[in-house]
Amino acid sequence: MLSRFFIARPIFATVISILFTLAGGIAVFYLPIAQYPPVAPPTVQVDCNYPGASSKVVAETVAATIEQQVNGVQDMLYMSSQSTSDGSYTLTVTFKPGVDLNLAQVLVQNRVALALPQLPDVVRQTGVTTKKRSPDILLTVSLNSPDGRYDQLYLSNYAVLRIKDELARLPGISEVLVFGQRDYSMRVWVDPDKLAVRNLAVSDVIAAIREQNFQPAIGQVGAPPTPGKQLLQIPLTIKGRLVSEEDFGNIVVRNTPDGRILRIRDIGYAELNARSQDINNRFDGKPTVGLAIWQLPDANALATADSIKSTMQQLSEQFPEGVVYEIGYDTTPFIRESIHEVFNALRDAILLVALVVLVFLQGWRAAVIPLLAVPVAIVGTFAAMYFVGFSLNNLTLFGLVLAIGIVVDDAIVVVESVEHHIEKGLSPRQAALKAMEEVSGPVVAVGLVLTAVFVPCTFISGIVGQFFRQFALTIAVSTVLSTINSLTLSPALAALLLRKPGSRRDPLTWLLDMTLGWLFRLFDFGFRKTTSVYTRAVGGLLRVPALVLVLYVGLLGLTGWATASSRPALSRRRTRAT
Repeated sequence: MLSRFFIARPIFATVISILFTLAGGIAVFYLPIAQYPPVAPPTVQVDCNYPGASSKVVAETVAATIEQQVNGVQDMLYMSSQSTSDGSYTLTVTFKPGVDLNLAQVLVQNRVALALPQLPDVVRQTGVTTKKRSPDILLTVSLNSPDGRYDQLYLSNYAVLRIKDELARLPGISEVLVFGQRDYSMRVWVDPDKLAVRNLAVSDVIAAIREQNFQPAIGQVGAPPTPGKQLLQIPLTIKGRLVSEEDFGNIVVRNTPDGRILRIRDIGYAELNARSQDINNRFDGKPTVGLAIWQLPDANALATADSIKSTMQQLSEQFPEGVVYEIGYDTTPFIRESIHEVFNALRDAILLVALVVLVFLQGWRAAVIPLLAVPVAIVGTFAAMYFVGFSLNNLTLFGLVLAIGIVVDDAIVVVESVEHHIEKGLSPRQAALKAMEEVSGPVVAVGLVLTAVFVPCTFISGIVGQFFRQFALTIAVSTVLSTINSLTLSPALAALLLRKPGSRRDPLTWLLDMTLGWLFRLFDFGFRKTTSVYTRAVGGLLRVPALVLVLYVGLLGLTGWATASSRPALSRRRTRAT
């Protein structure tokens, strides 16, 4: 018998339980924390921009080409796209739940690469990005100028250069997106009338800018092969890309036959301003820029949010005067409060179990054995949650709360059975052996039945299955650990800790009798009276089965008589009505 082995080797049984507890205690620090399990399907997003194009042009030249190649990618559920009037295009590809998001990103990127040769040149130059996207925003940080000293362009540029990269490097961050981003750009404005007079088009101006605003590589002086003993080699550099408004204004658009030069400043002007001014952000009527932060699916939401807030506090010390930041949207307070309440329920459940065990068993030795089963099974479950990829959320913690009442039952059955045999005169060791011969089968059967109830929930598909899977497996794992604990640690501790009723009392037992003895005697008196009343009531009903049968037949007769007597009245009413 398995229990006989562990009763003879209590240290071995204790080591097994300690290993379960240590594994769970270490795993709990690495478990992701979230309010609910990740139920949203993984998504991959494709973004590109066609400057100056309408939404119809984007849909016909960009969307149709990319979607034709991406459609039907492996494990895809559906895809949705958006073409806007500012020339931007976004394609969101949604995959089946459970798909590796990194692999999905590679598959979509390969399909997009097939469409690149067919896209317009300007779209390929601005770039087509493929990135994985978490469906939920963790929090948002807004950069404001309360006194209106800085405009949205300055705030956007400051956020991109000084804040965005710092936040993106934090562990657990999937993406940082700047809402209302306005990048500095050289905008060239031309007068259509002046262009028409000089027989020019906008394409001529664009071609002139491309030809004269680039960084050429002009080589080196003294590079081999050289005649003689050349010892000096000098790289040549010239002014390449233009940087100022004056430089762009001096770009030559045309040379006339009579030797005159037509520049951009003759037909328009250049200014350093925002590349796009389609989005205006305001907070209390003042300019603002928002940074939306997404977390990785397996990240700890609370730790990630705390690191973001700590980093923003450090960065704010270097903000220019007149610039402040605020946390505009934050999901972590709801997560923190919900988990806090679940832990409170966990604490209350353990206290209630301790109180019930102490009142019924009336001894600290008998009460401590079931209470030791709770941390072994509950904490050990965290290790299983880590290995199967679960997170600490409302459902898993709620499953642990329900599991407390299950895991303590097996240990109570073992202790009560051992106490029963000790009262018959057996020694604690003999009582433990005798008790396990009687209850080992029922303990294993109860564990298998409870596991069989919850394990089938793991095969439920879809979003509902995502919720039930973590809840059911948490209870199933804790039940299995409780069964193992009841066959190993509980009988070993019962043989070591329990004492015969007439043995010498230890100080803790004496103190417990002095303080709570009156409560135990009152409870025993009430329990005996209740048991006596219940026994007499059941015995009386069993001794007078004929009376019960007569009452039952009488009720049936009364019901039949009432039904029969009502039928003629109904017939008479129908006759009169006719």
